[in-house]
Amino acid sequence: MPKRFSYSIPQMTGRLLRIAAPVKGTLAVSTLASILGNLAQMGIMGFGALLLLWCAGWVEGSPWAFAGLMALSALLIVLGRYVEGVVSHAGAYKLLASMRVALFEKIRTLAPACLMDRQKGDILNIAVSDIETVEFFFAHTIGPLFTVIILPCVTLGLALWFHPLFAAVLLPVYLVVSVVFPLIAVKAGRGVGLRYRARLGELKSLVLESVYGLKDIQIFGFGPARLAQVEVKNWEINKAAHGLTLHRQTVSSAPTFFVYLARILIIATASYLAAQGSPHPVGTVVLSFVAAASFSSTQSLTMVVSSLLETYAAAERLFQIEDTQPQVTEPVHPKACGPIREICFDQVGFSYGGNPVLRDFSLTLSGREKVGVMGESGVGKSTVLRLLLRFWNPQQGQITVNGIPIQEISLNELRQCIALLEQETFLTSGTLGENIALGKPDATREEIREAARQAGLGDFIETLPQGYDTPMGEMGARLSGGERQRVGIARVLLLNPDVIVMDEPTSSLDVLHEKELLQTLEEACRDKLLLLVSHRPSTLTGCGRIVRLEQGRAVEQNVRRNGE
Repeated sequence: MPKRFSYSIPQMTGRLLRIAAPVKGTLAVSTLASILGNLAQMGIMGFGALLLLWCAGWVEGSPWAFAGLMALSALLIVLGRYVEGVVSHAGAYKLLASMRVALFEKIRTLAPACLMDRQKGDILNIAVSDIETVEFFFAHTIGPLFTVIILPCVTLGLALWFHPLFAAVLLPVYLVVSVVFPLIAVKAGRGVGLRYRARLGELKSLVLESVYGLKDIQIFGFGPARLAQVEVKNWEINKAAHGLTLHRQTVSSAPTFFVYLARILIIATASYLAAQGSPHPVGTVVLSFVAAASFSSTQSLTMVVSSLLETYAAAERLFQIEDTQPQVTEPVHPKACGPIREICFDQVGFSYGGNPVLRDFSLTLSGREKVGVMGESGVGKSTVLRLLLRFWNPQQGQITVNGIPIQEISLNELRQCIALLEQETFLTSGTLGENIALGKPDATREEIREAARQAGLGDFIETLPQGYDTPMGEMGARLSGGERQRVGIARVLLLNPDVIVMDEPTSSLDVLHEKELLQTLEEACRDKLLLLVSHRPSTLTGCGRIVRLEQGRAVEQNVRRNGE
């Protein structure tokens, strides 16, 4: 039977504490402030009891002294809570900033295969919402946990010193409320919190997908159906949220009963000792007041526990991403390949989920060849390109570059020498110039202009009021399909790679724009090794050699010179 959860509570707690190590000094100050504030709360009750006893004539002293100590205790309560809140959040926000960077770096290093089963909205939810939820552990859990340990120990020490009966009454209640019940509540509620976070991620994925595809949804009249899907997901979230709220209320309400029961027992114990003629009646009253106040920190722990359900659920989802092992790693001792002269696929095999795509695929590319790979959709054309760029590793056979196994070449060097142009060029919301220089951020404006000119984009950019400083809008919404592809070509040319690989670069273009784009490519890639993948024969007209993929194998279709 598979494990329900990937991590145990102690594992996650220990890991979160290790993450908090860089700000341990900050969190220590926050914890001390929390302890001081709660001790002051016990003090205000103790000094209040002394003031009442003075009024009854049981103790001597100045009432103003007792009142002043109560006022000082109240000030310490306010100061302690203020410092705890400010300092703990400062440390927590610092940790969250480093966690976001670390998560992005982890996602960046993962091959697409490691993330292909995850929805973009769910990853977004983990990177933003889940990390924000983990903040609760650093800002609101560490201090209360130490406080709930120290204060009961102080109270039990006083009770044991004064009269063992007080300690006998307090100890079981402390154990039930501070230890047993929180552990049961967290363990029982993990599934509730995890289910809520997962449903929230699913809804975000659906909304994100709908926003990006809003035009198509409207054109094809899919709006009502998509709205129905959103309503279903929203109902599932509400159901999960209701379960989470129900569990939280149970967690916060049940210990309250024990706390009030303990206060009743304390009063009963004090009454019993007074009836038995206690030699220290003043101490009995004062200790009963202090003991009753000590439960305020214990009771606050219940609220912490209820919020930890989401925190641990968010942490588990975060750790699952962080602990994912990349399928493609940097070589320990990388070999320099130099300018690429030859690429060889030698009996390469690859499958997705047990479904073979490539079988004994062999292909050699050399010099400044223009090679086309064609075949029906789903036969593995794009897989060839992704294996060459090491998004995945071959499962059988090997790929060599200049005779060097591709796994022995640095990923950075490989991807500097080989540039990819896909079906849809990815564009950011930055300026047009920034999008062209995506792979070379330090490029000069003149270098960007020259790349745009070679891509046939220079004249178009000059017509724009802001030229290269024109903002693209989210996902490059201001550009047509052909213009987007030319931006992609300019980006590739700016890198000046040895090899250019293209995956269906004209699939979204009409015949006229396809012809224009292919002419641009022929001129721009004249001195490059070009590997062009397409299911459209018209896209491959400029290739000197065409290979057809059949049943996962390369079949040479024709050999000819460009222009013949």
